[in-house]
Amino acid sequence: MIGTFLNAAAIILFGAVALAKYQLSARAQTTLKGLLGVFTVFVGLRLTVTSIGGSLGQVVRQFAIVLISLMAGNLLGRWLHLQEGSNRLGQYAREQIERASAQPSRRFTNGFITASLLFCLTPLALLGALQDGLANRWQTLAIKAVMDGLATMAFVSTFGQSVLWSALPVLAFQGTISLGGKYLAGALPNSLLIDSINATGGMLVFSVSLVIFEFRKVRLADMLPSLVVAPLLTWLWLVR
Repeated sequence: MIGTFLNAAAIILFGAVALAKYQLSARAQTTLKGLLGVFTVFVGLRLTVTSIGGSLGQVVRQFAIVLISLMAGNLLGRWLHLQEGSNRLGQYAREQIERASAQPSRRFTNGFITASLLFCLTPLALLGALQDGLANRWQTLAIKAVMDGLATMAFVSTFGQSVLWSALPVLAFQGTISLGGKYLAGALPNSLLIDSINATGGMLVFSVSLVIFEFRKVRLADMLPSLVVAPLLTWLWLVR
C-alpha cells in the first residue's frame, strides 16, 4: 500500500502548499509535466517487459495476449460506455466549481465530494491500486500522486481546505483495492496469470504518457476490461 500512502500524502502536501498561497510557475509546471511523462513511459514499458519471459515461443504468445487483451478490452469498455461515465465525472466537477462561487455556504461539502470522486473514480486509481496489491508495484500510484497533487493546487483556490480531506477517501478506496489485489495474488493458481495482468497494465500506464505529452486523447477507462481479459486468455492459452 505504499502507492496509496504516497497518493494521500501528495494531496495533503500540494494542498498545504496551495493554502500557503504558493503556486508553481508555468515553467515549473511544464518541467514537472515533462519529467512525469518520461517517468510514465519508463514505468509502463518496464512493467510490461519485466512481466514477460520464458522461451521465445512463450514471449511471443504473451505479447499476443497483451495485444488481444487490449483490443478486446477496449471493445468491451466501449460497449459498457466506461469512458462516457468518466467524462460525466469530469463534467460534474466543472459544474461543482461553477456552483462553488454561487453557493459559498456549500463550498466545503462540494469541494470534498468533488475531489474525492475525481481522485478515487479514475482509471489510474483502479489500475495503480491493483498493481500495488498484486506485485507491490507502487510506481503507477506515484504518477497519479503527482497528477492529483497538481489538481489539488488548482482546486484549493476554489474550494479551500476541504480538498485536503479527500485524502481520506483515497486511502480507504485505493487501500481496499490493494488489499484485494494481495488476496487475489495469493488465490491465483499460476504466476503467469498475475504477469499477464501486470504486462497489460504496463501498456495502459504507457498510454497515459500520450495524454501527458498531449500526443493524443486516450480512452483509458474503456481499456480497463483488458485487465480481466488478459488472465482469462492466459489461462486458456498458456496455463490450462
